[in-house]
Amino acid sequence: MRLFGNTKCFSWVKQARNTVKPFVLFASVLCGLSLASSVGIGVASAAGAEELNNTLLVEKQVFTIDHFTTFGGKHIERVNVGWEAYGELSEKRDNVILITHYFSGTSHAAGKYNEKDETPGYWDNLIGPGKAIDTNKFYVVSVDTLVNLNAYDDNVITTGPASINPKTGKPYGLTFPVVTIRDFVNVQKALLESLGVSKLHAVVGPSMGSMQAIDWASAYPNWVDKVISVIGTAESDAWTTTALEHWATPIKLDPHWNNGEYEKSNAPVDGLTAALMLVTQNALTPDFFNNQGNKLAFKNIEQAPLQDIQQNHSIVDWLKARAETRSKNMDANHLLYLVRACQLFVAGHQETLQAGLERINAKTLFIPSASDLLLMPYLANDANQALKNLNKNSALITLDGELGHIEGVSNAVKQANAIRAFLEE
Repeated sequence: MRLFGNTKCFSWVKQARNTVKPFVLFASVLCGLSLASSVGIGVASAAGAEELNNTLLVEKQVFTIDHFTTFGGKHIERVNVGWEAYGELSEKRDNVILITHYFSGTSHAAGKYNEKDETPGYWDNLIGPGKAIDTNKFYVVSVDTLVNLNAYDDNVITTGPASINPKTGKPYGLTFPVVTIRDFVNVQKALLESLGVSKLHAVVGPSMGSMQAIDWASAYPNWVDKVISVIGTAESDAWTTTALEHWATPIKLDPHWNNGEYEKSNAPVDGLTAALMLVTQNALTPDFFNNQGNKLAFKNIEQAPLQDIQQNHSIVDWLKARAETRSKNMDANHLLYLVRACQLFVAGHQETLQAGLERINAKTLFIPSASDLLLMPYLANDANQALKNLNKNSALITLDGELGHIEGVSNAVKQANAIRAFLEE
């Protein structure tokens, strides 16, 4: 059953956008790019020229659920999400690997939408023919999450606060139900079931994607054989929960936010930009910023900030400019909802982490980044040890490098051999 490139042509996707326009929001820049790419880090920098020449051409498809009930018991009349697939689904439908994306990511995990695309999906150096996640062997599926941050990206299909509420004809805003990592998982499960899939060879994801991967294994243990958690965690502990709140605060303080009631033309751009500045800095490291400062000839005593309190240092302007560019694709309310989904996360969505981990049957591999200042390595270490204490099959290897959290997006290929071995053993 050949599904590489998927079953519907790209022109159909354009048609679908018109069909579901009240519910689907699109944008134009930075589709599927990692945070690393937004700060000038080449996502495919570790991939060889030969691999890049074999980049897949992929197509975005639309999956619709007419009636969806959230983990919190709230009803959404219609849910639309975009999805992509790479490789060929076996006749037994038993060779599926699900890729779950990170906080600011999309379903565009690999390949290009056309030959003129300048940038492939964020894990293109890992996913493809002959690569660590080998599409000659596996059918690889990736799905845009609910409340995807990139609500205005031309290649993103999502339902969230910025979508039109069919009952009012206006954006949902804060009337949209609170969603959880489990809701992302359940939408993915519904999509897979529509393809006739009832078993996953593996779930693999970085950052927020790692939360989805672990929750998959806990919520549906009979579905999942293997989990790879990259720069991940099995719960948002007290430190992580409060750290995430800093991303939400600038948006809530922006007067244009108006308790979530705003039009795209009058959105809280300043608050969203400030939030994205925090996201970027939290996801990188002092070494990276100091190196960037050297490139900008950063000095403590620069004339602009010395002469005018409203002027910034060169490194601050550099960070702000990149956040402003990224904000054009994104929605502020969506960021708040994603923050809350991550804050609410504990594997299995049980009363305790142990209760969630006890349900896991999958073989698990954790790959933290040693320099991660966002989801710090202790989180993966603790989860790995907790699984071992429960006599579960779990292992951990580490990514080294100066990119901090971003190592898991841009440079997970450093552990390509380990990933390949884990998936194929």
